[in-house]
Amino acid sequence: MTNIVFVGAGSMAEAIIHGLLEENKVSPDSICVMNKSDQKHLQYLQSKYQIDIMCSEKLALQKADIVFLAMKPKDAIDACKDISLYINKTATIVSVIAGVSIQTIESYLGERPIARVMPNTSASVGLSASALCCNDKINDLSKKVIINLLESIGTVMLVEEEDMHVVTALSGSGPAYLYYFAEQFEAAAVLHGLSKEDARQLFFQTMKGAAHMLMNGSVEPAELRRKVTSPGGTTEAGIEQLMSHKVDEAIFACIDAAQQKSRILGKQFE
Repeated sequence: MTNIVFVGAGSMAEAIIHGLLEENKVSPDSICVMNKSDQKHLQYLQSKYQIDIMCSEKLALQKADIVFLAMKPKDAIDACKDISLYINKTATIVSVIAGVSIQTIESYLGERPIARVMPNTSASVGLSASALCCNDKINDLSKKVIINLLESIGTVMLVEEEDMHVVTALSGSGPAYLYYFAEQFEAAAVLHGLSKEDARQLFFQTMKGAAHMLMNGSVEPAELRRKVTSPGGTTEAGIEQLMSHKVDEAIFACIDAAQQKSRILGKQFE
C-alpha cells in the first residue's frame, strides 16, 4: 500500500484526492490530510472521502511514501520547516505550489526525490492539463508512479523546470482566459438579441466541439480556421475584426505578463 500525506487541504488537494479515489489508484485509509488553519474543511473531507484527518503528524510523515505539498504559497516555507522535523528520508515530495522551485524545497527538506506539478482547476472534473518536472533523485520507475497517480485528474506532460513559468501562464491560468472569452461572446450574443441561456448553451457546445476537433486530429489550428472561413463570408468578417483589434497581440501580451509574474513570484522564495 502506498501511504500518501497531503500537507494542505485546499481545492487542488481535494481534486487530487477525488481523482485518486475515483480511479481506485489508492484506498481511503492510505491517505492522510493535514491542514492547521481549517479544521471544518478537514472534517468535510473526512465525511466525503472517508480519509484520515486524525493522523499523528509525526507518525504519518515517518510512514509516508509520497507527500503532496498543497498549501498556499505564502505558507510554504513555514510548512516545509515544520514537516522537515519528521518526514522520512525516502519519501517522495510532490509539490503543487506555484512558484516554489525544487531547489527551494531541497533547501528545507534536503536532497531527496522531489517533483513539481502544475495542474489547473479542471482537475476538479478530471480534465486537468498538468505539467510535471522532477529532480535527478527521481528515477524512471518513480516518475511512472507519480504520473500514474496524477493521471487520475487529467493528462500529464513532463517538462523542464524552467518551462514551468510558461506552463503556469498557458495551462495553469488558461481556464480563466477561456472563461473570459466565454463571458464576452455570451454578452455580445445577448446584445444582439439571444437569451443568455441560449447564448451560453450554443457557445459552450461550440467550444467543446472545437476542442474535440483540435485534440482528435492532425490538422493545425490555422488550417481548421481556414476551413471555416469562406472568402467574403460571415466568419471572415468576424476574423477581420479580431485582427484589426490586434487580438493576437493581446494574447501574446497575456501569456508574457503571466509568465513574467510567475518568475517574480518565484523569486520571493529564493
